[in-house]
Amino acid sequence: MKKKILQIRPNGLFLHLQMTKAERTKKYIVEKAADLINRKGIAGTSLSDIMEATQLAKGGVYGNFESKDAICREAFNYLAEKQYNSIKQKLDEQPTAKLKLFALLEYYNLRVIANSGGCHMLNFGTEADDTNPAIKQQVKKAMQKIESTIAGLVTLGINNKEFKKNFDATLFAAKAFSMIEGAVFVSRIQNNNRHLLIITEALKKEIKENVL
Repeated sequence: MKKKILQIRPNGLFLHLQMTKAERTKKYIVEKAADLINRKGIAGTSLSDIMEATQLAKGGVYGNFESKDAICREAFNYLAEKQYNSIKQKLDEQPTAKLKLFALLEYYNLRVIANSGGCHMLNFGTEADDTNPAIKQQVKKAMQKIESTIAGLVTLGINNKEFKKNFDATLFAAKAFSMIEGAVFVSRIQNNNRHLLIITEALKKEIKENVL
């Protein structure tokens, strides 16, 4: 049986969508399993763990997914999309490229300790590096999306005459993303965001130095 759900488009129009029971169940499984897998790892999460989290029998889980690996792939996509939407919301609230970049840096400062599961890109990527090419490719795309967003904000600032023309968008994006992810890892291990604060402040200083 199909259930109607109502979705609001960005232009304010309402869009009716149809979601089947099977689609709702798959969405439910992914949402329940995502944080669990991010916390315990792909190998460390058993089918029994997913069954417990979803309160579904084995047939209820495998009736919607062909394997645990399929659930893991969907779980990563869910976490990546959730994070990107949160970042985009923060960026959309700011009027200038400089403030958007600052908002992105603050997003990481606030989330690193609050997120009990840690960074999904680090967690999935480290585990999948030599063992799961499909998930490794998903992580790569998610990383490229964030890095591209950073580069796009620098380019926006240059075009809007906020930043100097010689502010290298590609170089800054690669450096910023790598430094942030490294600091996230250290901060998670040490259970404080000292290193992340040091990195984000250094990146803010570089941004300010390139303001016209």
